[in-house]
Formats: sequence, structure tokens, C-alpha cells
Amino acid sequence: MTLVGQTIAFAFFVLFCMKYVWPPVVAAMAERQKKIADGLEAADRAGRDLELAKEKAAEQLREAKAQAATIIEQANKRAGQIVEEAKTQAREEGDRLKAAAQTEIEQEANRAREKLRMDVARLAVAGAEKVLQKSVDANAHVDMLVDLAAEL
Repeated sequence: MTLVGQTIAFAFFVLFCMKYVWPPVVAAMAERQKKIADGLEAADRAGRDLELAKEKAAEQLREAKAQAATIIEQANKRAGQIVEEAKTQAREEGDRLKAAAQTEIEQEANRAREKLRMDVARLAVAGAEKVLQKSVDANAHVDMLVDLAAEL
């Protein structure tokens, strides 16, 4: 009888536990399982987001490097242009100075020729005067002196 009583008491205990104790425990376990699954899913999302952020940062870094390279290339081109412009200006300035110097040299040479002609004319008149032993009037023979200077 004790055994039957214990079996009945045990059966009531099991039914009581199944009816009132087991559902809240199962619900708590299911809720906990859901929280763990949500946490794992959030961790996976965070990992994917982290990978996306790394890829985006790497892409932005590549773009920044490309922009920097472009800017450096443009700066080098501009520097080359400035150097070429400076060379061109220097050549033009040199040509201008050379032309001015050439013009000045030609003017000095013409002045020197004229002075030399006048000096030769004076010397010729002085020599002719000595040869003829008489005075030659330079004012009276201006045409002759001009022709003589032109021949020289």
C-alpha cells in the first residue's frame, strides 16, 4: 500500500510539476534561448557591419590616395608649365636684349665709321696740303671731301 500511495503521490507530484512548474521553466528556457539567438545574430550583424566599415574605409583610403596622386600629378604638370614659361620668357628677354645690343653695336660701328671717314678726310686734306705746299680751303671743297669720305 505504501508503494501504491507513493506511486499516486509521485504521479500527482509529476502532474502538478507538469501543469504548474514545467511551463514557466520551459518558457524561461525558451526566452533565454531566444535572447541568446538574438545576441548571436546581433554579433553576426556587428561583424558584417565591421567588415563593411573596413571595406568602406579601405575604399575611401584608396580614393584619397588616388586624389593625392592626381593633385601631385597636376602640381608637377603646373611646375613644368611654369618652368617652360620661365624658359620662354628668358629666351624672349635674351633675344630682345641681344637685338638691342646688336642695334647698339651697329650704331656704334656706324658712328666709328663716320668718325674714321672724317679723320681720314682731314688727314687726306692735310697730306694734300703738304704735297701741294699751299692751303686747301676745307669749306670751299666740301663736296670733294664728302665724295672722298663716301669712297672710303
